[in-house]
Amino acid sequence: MSERGRALMGWRTPEGPVSAPDLVQLADLLLSRRGEASGVALARSLVRAYAAAPMAERRAFLLLLAERYGPDAEGVTRAVAALQAQEPGALNVLHAAAEPRRQELFRRINLAPGGTAALVGMREDLLGALPESPALRPVDEDFAHLFGSWFNRGFLTLRQIDWNTPASILEKIIRYEAVHQIQNWDDLRNRLQPTDRRCFAFFHPQLVDEPLIFVEVALTREIPGAVGPLLDLSRQPIPAEEATTAVFYSISNTQRGLAGVSFGNFLIKQVVEVLREALPGIRNFVTLSPAPGFARWLAAERKAGDQGLLSAPLREALTVLDQPLWHQAPETAARAKAALIPAAALYFLKARDRRGRPVDPVARFHLGNGARLERLNPLGDLSENGLRQSHGLMVNYLYAPNEIERNHEGFAEAGTIAASDALRKALPG
Repeated sequence: MSERGRALMGWRTPEGPVSAPDLVQLADLLLSRRGEASGVALARSLVRAYAAAPMAERRAFLLLLAERYGPDAEGVTRAVAALQAQEPGALNVLHAAAEPRRQELFRRINLAPGGTAALVGMREDLLGALPESPALRPVDEDFAHLFGSWFNRGFLTLRQIDWNTPASILEKIIRYEAVHQIQNWDDLRNRLQPTDRRCFAFFHPQLVDEPLIFVEVALTREIPGAVGPLLDLSRQPIPAEEATTAVFYSISNTQRGLAGVSFGNFLIKQVVEVLREALPGIRNFVTLSPAPGFARWLAAERKAGDQGLLSAPLREALTVLDQPLWHQAPETAARAKAALIPAAALYFLKARDRRGRPVDPVARFHLGNGARLERLNPLGDLSENGLRQSHGLMVNYLYAPNEIERNHEGFAEAGTIAASDALRKALPG
């Protein structure tokens, strides 16, 4: 049907470079058609033409979407006048006129085979151009609006990833891992095959072999304070039945074009339920999380002097971090640990961004999901990346099933941070 529709219109996907006006011509044709066959054919042609276009022409096309495919301004004005005159159906007319035409364009592009993936890729292009082209913001908002509906929890399926999962998906797990890089296939096997390891991912029916987000889980006998032992290739696995703790040590989003669409909160909560049912002996559900903004915040606070949150004695104690290889010598490592704990308590419990939120993005994610700040772990990640972004600090967030909703509501409604007594006591007096 699709091929017949293309033939009827006499349209052939252009070969070679594609210009933005050509893409706009296709978009106009797609919006003007009502027949299903011609609509699918045009959507397919537009997807192929966009894929063939150089990046500069793609960005020019996205800017044209911002300029030419917004709401019908004149129609809105007429509809508002009709609404004020209390004409029948005026509200529906206003709604239709106020919706940007590009939203309907995106819905029609989605008719094409692979249309959903193409739109996700289109938004990834847009996000790359957005810092230099703020005029694209309305287009991004339209993408976010539609993706929020198309990728809601009702359309997602949870699948366990193990060593028997098809290699095409395993290769993507290696490529998309964003927290603790997977070095090779042996490293991946160590995270998937042993009895005390699990991995779960969300999939969408229109992106069959593309995990949208995945979480790696370690089953342990205690709450860990460092990631190194969890990733150690020479470690001895334990029987899953002996585990008392499930540790979410890595959560990775895979599709940059779906930025802002929330998957992680649903993923963690569903995995908690799956593990509770399969392994009743597990009592603790915790993360071992990075603190990606801590080192940058700490540097700014030390520079701020008395105008910041750090006291003079604490700033003096933190000078140990200026020593090369401070983490390798037991004496300097111990001094750094003693200084990092109260500084990190201030970072998580007192520091706020311009919108009044906790400054750490990982903290906002887990606290917003209903977790509790449980424990600070200085020297928890001594990798090059861990030292650079957080001076090695890692954090345990606890997901207590009977507290999740209360913690979530407190954080969402009042900004209340759920934290353990031990963590609060770490605040400097």
